[in-house]
Amino acid sequence: MKKIVYSLIICFTISQMISCKSEAKKETETTKEEIKTEKQAAFVLQDANNSINWVAYKTTEKIPVKGQFQKVNITAGGEGNTAKEAINNAEFSIPVSSIFTSDTSRDFKIKKFFFGIMDKTELLSGKLVLENDSIGYADLTMNSVTKKLPFKYTLNGKEFNLNATMKISDWQAQNALDSLNTACKDLHKGADGVSKTWDEVALTISSIFK
Repeated sequence: MKKIVYSLIICFTISQMISCKSEAKKETETTKEEIKTEKQAAFVLQDANNSINWVAYKTTEKIPVKGQFQKVNITAGGEGNTAKEAINNAEFSIPVSSIFTSDTSRDFKIKKFFFGIMDKTELLSGKLVLENDSIGYADLTMNSVTKKLPFKYTLNGKEFNLNATMKISDWQAQNALDSLNTACKDLHKGADGVSKTWDEVALTISSIFK
């Protein structure tokens, strides 16, 4: 009788151990599936083909000077079931070191005599807010000043395009603009002999989702 009871206890213990292992395995598999699901957003802004182009202006005749930032990091948000969800409320940072104008001398001067004069100049940062299907704004931080930058945008399928015009003085950076103009005095001189760097930059940003 004792042997029978003992055998029953052993069988029960083994069955409980197998059951626990099975449940633990199920929980692990479920957890892995949940993590996998969380990472599978249909639209991921960081993985999109992002480009940030700008146009500044020099001389009285307002001659355009084109450039771009070659790197942007999405620091918060930036994912969603639609392109609009991924873009709306996405936070970003742009390293100033990624500036590119096809002229290394100009790049150096912009970094040193323009951004280098500003406060906390290593990064530009902000947050994108889409107000409706055609307009929005960016809470853009530059020179330790955060201001709203209104923009117009289009969204066709997987392609997002934004256009905005910013005034440098709105970010209290007139001294940085003056510094750049002094460094480029002769290069920013027009036919009238006046050296001028405009307080206006046009921005064109596009994101093409994969």
